[in-house]
Amino acid sequence: MMKKLLCAVLAAVMMLSVILPVLAEDSEVEWEEIFEEVADDSAPSAHGDEVPWTFPVALEDMDPTLIVLANKHMLIDKDYVSGELVTMKRRKEAADGSNANGGVRKASSSEMQLEKRCGTALVEMFEAAAEDGIKLYLKSAYRSYRTQKTMYYNRLEKNGGKDDGWVAKPGTSDHQTGLGCDIVSYAWCDKAMNEKFAQTKEAQWMAEHCHEYGFILRYPEDKTEVTEINFEPWHMRYVGIPAATYIMENGLCLEEFYEELQLAIDEYLAAGGDPEKVNKFIQVSAE
Repeated sequence: MMKKLLCAVLAAVMMLSVILPVLAEDSEVEWEEIFEEVADDSAPSAHGDEVPWTFPVALEDMDPTLIVLANKHMLIDKDYVSGELVTMKRRKEAADGSNANGGVRKASSSEMQLEKRCGTALVEMFEAAAEDGIKLYLKSAYRSYRTQKTMYYNRLEKNGGKDDGWVAKPGTSDHQTGLGCDIVSYAWCDKAMNEKFAQTKEAQWMAEHCHEYGFILRYPEDKTEVTEINFEPWHMRYVGIPAATYIMENGLCLEEFYEELQLAIDEYLAAGGDPEKVNKFIQVSAE
């Protein structure tokens, strides 16, 4: 009897030694499959970094402080300035005619300031123009909200209360950003500005080359209905080279560029894009 019992126990042990590894192996496979399914289910759909940015200008190539809009519909705060202001030096020429102090030719002795990046690019553009035999003069640069307010109401008084479109309302002026500047030829330094300046070689050179230095023609002749500002062939606006190149090569004004950018942002967010990457490009009017 004892012999039979021992034989039964031995047989059971032998069977378990075969069955248990198989069960363990099957269990391991089942758990691996479960983990794979969970991993697949939790894998993110197109979101954040995986959502493509389809706008022609890359996000990293734009600075929201450089493409800020200031117009009748998008007002900027009375204390707003795009960045650090620097005083533009009057150019001093060395004996060989080169720029001895990194300054610019100025239309008057008045102190003029520009946002630092804009001022640096302006010197570069003036130097490039000089190499092509074009002498440019800075006539007007940054204006504070208070200065713009004084200019606007003086213009209204002169015109019997009528806004003729030549002086922007305070809070809507491109000059307040510190990125807008009026650039003329020597002959126009003391003249009242009008559309005839567009016929000068200086204006034509700027229209052709300004984007190479990050500037755009802020108020083009064929965009007056969009900008709601008269054609100003002397008014340059710094936005950075990538944005300026796209704007000028596609015949846009800043308002149209901004509208295209906002549509691209809407599409990006609707596809699950990361809001933190684009929120800084969404501007809200001060009023």
